[in-house]
Amino acid sequence: MTAPVSPSSAAGAANGAGTISQDELKAQVGRAALAYVAKGEIVGVGTGSTVNKFIDALATIKDQIKGAVSSSVASTERLRALGIPVFDSNEVDELGVYIDGADEIDHHGFMVKGGGAALTREKIVAAQSRRFVCIADASKLVDTLGAFPLPVEVIPMAARRVMRQFEAMGGIAQVREKDGLPLVTDNGQHIVDVTGLRISDPLAFESEVSQWPGVVTVGVFAHQKADVCLLGTPAGVQTMHFD
Repeated sequence: MTAPVSPSSAAGAANGAGTISQDELKAQVGRAALAYVAKGEIVGVGTGSTVNKFIDALATIKDQIKGAVSSSVASTERLRALGIPVFDSNEVDELGVYIDGADEIDHHGFMVKGGGAALTREKIVAAQSRRFVCIADASKLVDTLGAFPLPVEVIPMAARRVMRQFEAMGGIAQVREKDGLPLVTDNGQHIVDVTGLRISDPLAFESEVSQWPGVVTVGVFAHQKADVCLLGTPAGVQTMHFD
């Protein structure tokens, strides 16, 4: 077993003075995640504002790792700009750890992800990794998934039919737009965002929706759930372990 990198800033903690911003909480967990990065390995890297803090922290130990497999074009660009080599996922059989954020995470490690429209590649890299470490601020911890609009990546011609299926479940679905046009993912597909859901059985929900024709990926991460969550709180980084 390879030893973890242990930089002095691996676990940021609050100093107890004043109010800590959400941005500062994200930076705390980004630094704390370095403790799960093993020397000489290739790291799975997610996407989003919290992951950007992790990428910045990862740059401080870039000479101790081989590089990264990235889940999005945006993360790839940030990694390379900081001098961290990026490998194609097909060049790597298995990753020791995947570090990514979440839009929601419950007390079982099940998550909703995809606010940054990278859910398909995130799920691929998560499935390729032995361990999923979620990094998030405390506002992302929920009892039941569904308050955050659920992202679903779809083939464009199937969008309306998929939306009708969610409406039959009681949800309100709409195609995500950017600059007045449907947002196009890194994979050339569209995103349907669904509100009004209460996902009480994430495993069953993910399995069902994944079988709908035209669905590329649903943003429920239950089969690829987190093993560990580093939660940024005003009192410091709280570590949650899931069976």
